[in-house]
Amino acid sequence: MNVVFLSPSFPPNYYQFCTALKRAGANVLAVGDAPYDSLRPELKEALTEYYYEPNMVDYDALMRAIGYLTYRHGHIDRIDSNNEFWMGEEAEIRQDFNIFGQKPADVAINRHKMGMKRVYQANNIPCAAGEMIESEEGLRAFIKKNGYPVILKPDLGVGAAATYKVNNEEELAEIMPLIPDGYMVESCLFGNLVSFDGLTDREGNIMFYTSHNFNNGIMEVVTGHTSMHYYSSREIPEALKKVGFATVKAFGIKERFFHLEFFENKGQYFGLEVNIRTPGGFTTDMMNWACDFNVYQIWADLLVNNVNKIEYERRYHVAHASRRYGFNYRYSHEEIIAMLGDMCITAMEVPVALSGAMGDFVYMIRHPELPVLKEAIAKIEECWD
Repeated sequence: MNVVFLSPSFPPNYYQFCTALKRAGANVLAVGDAPYDSLRPELKEALTEYYYEPNMVDYDALMRAIGYLTYRHGHIDRIDSNNEFWMGEEAEIRQDFNIFGQKPADVAINRHKMGMKRVYQANNIPCAAGEMIESEEGLRAFIKKNGYPVILKPDLGVGAAATYKVNNEEELAEIMPLIPDGYMVESCLFGNLVSFDGLTDREGNIMFYTSHNFNNGIMEVVTGHTSMHYYSSREIPEALKKVGFATVKAFGIKERFFHLEFFENKGQYFGLEVNIRTPGGFTTDMMNWACDFNVYQIWADLLVNNVNKIEYERRYHVAHASRRYGFNYRYSHEEIIAMLGDMCITAMEVPVALSGAMGDFVYMIRHPELPVLKEAIAKIEECWD
């Protein structure tokens, strides 16, 4: 099987998808904008061929790269990056080269926030009211009907980029000149941000699932430059499991990772966003540490050999607890490491491209008991007054 992986060197932990593909028996090909000599040795060892393309945002250049690899190795069976950034290009490539997986028609629904909302509504999955902004009059009519606060955000966007929370008329007057075409308005949901994450097999059955709890929404973290932590759950509430399974089915997610975001309010879950890819940052590693398995290998074995049955147990709560540079933290790094002891899996700087949402420096910690984990998170984040 010929598998093309886009951008295998970034995010930095994603090289493990390629090494797993190699172990599964795939012919691993890759296209990336990092020079070959800069790739880590394990990645070089896994790749049959690497096509260096410094301008991967140019679709014609990407087409030429895939065409070259097809000429060299034959039909491409899969193309992926497990990354939001390349979803549109991957879908176009799949259509143009007759490759299994999401096509542009699928992405038009599940990558656009209004497309997501229409699927939620058609399948009776609770979600916030929302619509495209066609005019200022239409926007004001929506606000009159639904009230403040509202969220203004791009219909097609990643995370919380260029997203605004508007609380009153004065803020609306300031923000309106900044709103280009392609924006939508949405009622503001209140509650706890949680995710439902996992992997489906080739038929759309869920092979593995978990959930993560976030201390802040990504919009608050990015716009407010606040502290950020999130942690996995060992037990998944039945109500979340029910709405998560229903959402996966509604969106027809097949042979894909998924990252579904919900607001939880008094035990009810409201659909916020669907991402048909891996969760961001180092969450795939957190899955591994929580279950003591290898989610990279599980994915690769599914793609290459259609292995769709796994046994797993959520043994630990795993947390990503970050710090921001410039804050006066109560405990030094050395003190935190000493306090955490065996709870700390790793501590490292976050790549600049991810730090806006993920923090500047992260401690990855795990423990089977949630109160112990939360106490450790609090010590990491504690600042002097």
